[in-house]
Amino acid sequence: MATVLVAGGAGFLGSHMCDRLISEGCRVICVDSLITGRRENVSHLLDDERFTFLTHDVAEPLQVEGQLTHVLHFASPASPNDYARYPIETMKAGAFGTYNLLELAREKRAVFLVASTSEVYGDPEIHPQTEEYWGHVNPVGLRSVYDEAKRYAEALTMAYHRKHRLTIRIARIFNTYGPRMRIGDGRALPTFITQALQAKPLSVYGNGTQTRSFCYVDDMIEGLYRFLVREGRETGPVNLGNPDEVCILDVAREVLRATNSGSRIEFHPLPLDDPRTRQPDIGKAKQLLGWGPRIDRQQGLLKTVDWFKQMLEIGP
Repeated sequence: MATVLVAGGAGFLGSHMCDRLISEGCRVICVDSLITGRRENVSHLLDDERFTFLTHDVAEPLQVEGQLTHVLHFASPASPNDYARYPIETMKAGAFGTYNLLELAREKRAVFLVASTSEVYGDPEIHPQTEEYWGHVNPVGLRSVYDEAKRYAEALTMAYHRKHRLTIRIARIFNTYGPRMRIGDGRALPTFITQALQAKPLSVYGNGTQTRSFCYVDDMIEGLYRFLVREGRETGPVNLGNPDEVCILDVAREVLRATNSGSRIEFHPLPLDDPRTRQPDIGKAKQLLGWGPRIDRQQGLLKTVDWFKQMLEIGP
């Protein structure tokens, strides 16, 4: 039976990954500082004898008894609001956290997967973004604490692979949405849905023509799991996301329809260094993993809206 440590396992993506691993028969050690993670995200797993929860900040060294087959690094604040509130913690998660978890994986001879991000591409100069693109990132901008932490994490992970022959996986995750996203985390969909359900104006920044691609969480977890268990020495990076590109203004309108909201749309100045485009080229994931997203945005939106209704205690 595989024994998998999931750092950041009480967060949005990490908790869904814990669910998938348990369903596959793995033992799971979930590690989270709970700065932005929520214990409630894994509360349904606490009585499972294959699941262990540890409150710990991976920026500090971590000792685990027994064998580990895999170490997964999802630990980091991941939304603009969060890494603006916790800039130092974000950098430490990407730097010290990655180092500590790589050392643990080396000690246990475990496969190491780092959840990187499309933010390593910054405000991209090529479109769509391929894994070969090196990015266009402002190293001292407001978003740099997250962007550069993830770029550093990728570099350190590759260094361990080259020097210690550690088996690694670098997954570059594009915008993902679904149940367990936090109210007020600052990302577009949670913000729009919350505002629509509360009959508040939807905040669109700039003129709304900037684009994003949104992948439903179940599709993302499927891609991550396939990459994790894939045979061979493919290190990545591998883009995981939905290549269906849409402008933010259209997303706001879709949320209004999905929530049956009469809210209006308000325009605000575009934040500094906000990417103008974001669309993954997932050709590598298709070839290596036989993976591509299956859940369309309208279907995923309805499931996500239902989650936020429960969280806001609005309606059935």
